[in-house]
Amino acid sequence: MKNTRSHDLPSSPDLIYTDWTLTESQFDPEQLHSRETVFTIGNGYLGTRGSFEEGYPHALPTTLVHGIYDDVPVVYTELVNCPDWLTLLVIVNGERFRLDRGEIINYERQLDLRCGLLTRSLCWRSPKGHTLDLKFERFASFADPQVLGLRCQITAIDFKGTIEVQASINGYSDNQGFNHWEQLDQGKIEKESDLDQRDRIDDASSRQSDSEGIWLQVRTRGSRIELGMAAKLAVIDVEANLQITNTPGYPTAIANFKVVEGQTINIEKLVTLFTSQETENPVQAAQDKLAGLPSYVMLLEAHRQAWISVWEHSDIEIGGNVQAQLAVRYNLFQLLIAVSPHNDRVSIPAKTLSGLGYRGHIFWDTEIFILPFFTFTQAAIARNLLTYRYHTLDGARRKATDSGYKGAIFAWESAATGDEVTPLWSMPNDPYAKAVRIWCRDREIHISADIVYAVWQYWQATGDDLWLRDYGAEIILDTAIFWMSRLEWNANLKRYEICGVIGADEYHEQVNNNTFTNRMVQWHLERAVAVHDWLQQKSPDRAAELSQKLQLTSEQLRKWKKAIAHIYIAYNREDREAEMIEQCDGFFQLKDIDLSTYAPRDHSIQSILGMDATNDSQVLKQPDVLMLLYLMRDNPEFSDRHDWLQKNWNYYAPRTDSTYGSSLTSAIHAIIAANLGESSVANHHFMQAAMVDLEDNRGNTSDGIHAASAGGIWQAVVFGFGGIQLKEDKPVANPHLPDSWTYLKFKLQWHNTWYSFNLAPILSQIPDIQGFIFDLDGVLTDTAEFHYRAWQKLADEEKIPFDRKANEALRGVARRESLMLIIGDRHYSEEALQEMMDRKNRYYGQSIQDITPKDVLNGVIELLKELRQSGIKMAIASASKNARSVIAKLGIADLVDAIADGYSVEKPKPAPDLFLYAATQIGIAPAKCVVVEDAPAGVEAAIAAGMWAIGLAPKEHRDRFNGIAHIVLSNLIGIHLSNIQTELGRL
Repeated sequence: MKNTRSHDLPSSPDLIYTDWTLTESQFDPEQLHSRETVFTIGNGYLGTRGSFEEGYPHALPTTLVHGIYDDVPVVYTELVNCPDWLTLLVIVNGERFRLDRGEIINYERQLDLRCGLLTRSLCWRSPKGHTLDLKFERFASFADPQVLGLRCQITAIDFKGTIEVQASINGYSDNQGFNHWEQLDQGKIEKESDLDQRDRIDDASSRQSDSEGIWLQVRTRGSRIELGMAAKLAVIDVEANLQITNTPGYPTAIANFKVVEGQTINIEKLVTLFTSQETENPVQAAQDKLAGLPSYVMLLEAHRQAWISVWEHSDIEIGGNVQAQLAVRYNLFQLLIAVSPHNDRVSIPAKTLSGLGYRGHIFWDTEIFILPFFTFTQAAIARNLLTYRYHTLDGARRKATDSGYKGAIFAWESAATGDEVTPLWSMPNDPYAKAVRIWCRDREIHISADIVYAVWQYWQATGDDLWLRDYGAEIILDTAIFWMSRLEWNANLKRYEICGVIGADEYHEQVNNNTFTNRMVQWHLERAVAVHDWLQQKSPDRAAELSQKLQLTSEQLRKWKKAIAHIYIAYNREDREAEMIEQCDGFFQLKDIDLSTYAPRDHSIQSILGMDATNDSQVLKQPDVLMLLYLMRDNPEFSDRHDWLQKNWNYYAPRTDSTYGSSLTSAIHAIIAANLGESSVANHHFMQAAMVDLEDNRGNTSDGIHAASAGGIWQAVVFGFGGIQLKEDKPVANPHLPDSWTYLKFKLQWHNTWYSFNLAPILSQIPDIQGFIFDLDGVLTDTAEFHYRAWQKLADEEKIPFDRKANEALRGVARRESLMLIIGDRHYSEEALQEMMDRKNRYYGQSIQDITPKDVLNGVIELLKELRQSGIKMAIASASKNARSVIAKLGIADLVDAIADGYSVEKPKPAPDLFLYAATQIGIAPAKCVVVEDAPAGVEAAIAAGMWAIGLAPKEHRDRFNGIAHIVLSNLIGIHLSNIQTELGRL
């Protein structure tokens, strides 16, 4: 019981993290594009980047709707940037509100992950000196995916005059210079009186102007997908003049109104969006939906409730590390808003719906990195994502035929149809540089086995036999047919080989017998045989149907079994003495590179060495052999080979460009390091992955969210730190938590049963805590100001110098001792001293009459309730003789078991008597009690009583405890019993 530990809420310079919120405390134009990505919102139907409603120079306002692809002729296929629904201009006495003009007095933008609400609050002074407080909030409804909401609250601080608000639909959105849209039509929706809207539940005392509506109809140039958008503008609490302007491609509703100094006005903009993918007449559907919408308040509440339901099974709770907690929830949030719960013809692009990186294409990222999160928490969504691959089988078949093979090979980059959309060439920005051939489309063929891996994992987790019969089996069998036409028989070595491929490591662009690819193909064929046998037993009609459709014969099945036995794998599964697995033929003969000699750097090692030199070196872009070991972790050949995993980790991890190679690396490295018991290394890689977008640590967050990394985060928590192993009867945990984590909670579904995990670190000694004793002032509530005012009034009446600095010495000190400190060497009779104490008490009593439960400090109620639920006894020990009345006014009397106050003992703090008395009242031995105090005298009293002591102090006053407290906290926000037990157990 010697050391002191501090607990702080971490944050980056301008980002503040809590368990559920991400707050940007200042606006930095240099981070404009990356923060647009970071503050993306969505609902699984669409995603909208965090661009400002009023616009900003060089901003990239982007709204992407699942499945709306179009071609840039000759060059590529891409997701289309839809018309911008956010546009809302505020004009004050003729001056347009813009952050690049005038003065930003204060600024805050916050994303609430719990309910998918983005808010921005700021105080802005115009160039002419008009000061406004503005608060924006927006949401993409999770309850009704075709509905979007935006509210703007405007307060005139120091002026009166006219404010004009322009709410538009901007039909001139483009994809970095290319406009995919044809303008078809647009128009005005007639005024809709509030009196006719029976569903409104707004405050009856509020006034609202009639709403004005607009609509826009557009169509993509090549794919001919039609989009209809409708919007209406309403002004609350003031009479406004509303009108419509119909500039081509830019319909706008305009409101003008008068304001006076101090007046606050609310503006609401509701938007609906449909495409021809959902309905034959999207513009009419948008108008009809808009006309039937309830109030903004009702829509927002339905949206909040929908999020509560989503988080129920998806959430992960982490104790002890707020940054890790927020980062995990942030990454899960980005996955949740990127996946369609209802549409099985779309999937998750590599950059989600948050940016134009990779043109909205779908990679193996979805199946290998993202899908497990949904498979084990929201199986219906996982089924949709896999059914998307079923719907693209015809495209996969066309690719196989075009490449000269049989069966189906999935595109490396896929869009709507499943045809290959990976560009042939990467066009450099430098006009004198040569274009680079993109070989992934031709050689990175392991994706078909990756998709089958996801299909199999889904089936194993859910037992969804109907889906496997109707969809999954055809995927597995037709891609197996491709593999049989792609395998090459080496007559000299009497084995099947796969030559001229790119493995998971993409730094080596044409290798033979990549171990990852070969073993995944072998595994794939093993599952294909098993599924064919299963079909014949469970559904012979479907087996016969597929055999005919795919021209699958018994002779071909015999060849599959032969191939399984003769595919060359660069290790012997039966050899228990095997060491490193060679990544591909000749890899160990390549030049060895020590990556540490190139540190520090801010580019990939390939960009430093060049493509040819990298190809000739033992340096990896991302895990290859280690990726295989992870995916095959439950197979007998690897499941009990900890030594094998360790040797390959020791060899390949230092040779992998984990900082600037691929964002797919860090999460996988975290999992493997955790499983090897290398906690600090695992946590390093985990946080690198978790913060990839929040800190833009790769410099490309502006392109969109790193979706694969986000999915890898869930796997790193569950399969890495949680150590989950999927046994036949149930999942089993073998946790390896980072040092800073005090607990880990999550749920997953296995064989249609939900399992909840509440994991804690294994500590050498956890103290037996049975009681908590809290000081009152400065701990449960802040009455210090009331005490100071009472003492100040008394001192002024007695003409005794007294100020706030002198008041600091009175913290935790009883009333008489406080008075003696104030009067110093002045002499007063005992009667006079008693009168002054009574007078101070009277002043204090008068000042605390207005205390309410709202005055309980943040974090207190949550901790008290948790302690109560944990069976911990609690007492309040305060030197104040007003403690009982204050506790009653705070409304916390029913949460504590005993109260010790200024009447309970004779000797005040730093004597231990008060705390010993409290411990007696709750019947707990002193050594099993924790005292929470904000004053050194109180901490000294706790130590003297033989109790654990927690000191509360802001960072600037930490030195007041001088190492005497066992733990020092800034406050009780987010503090749990497990936090405290863990910290005390480490002393």
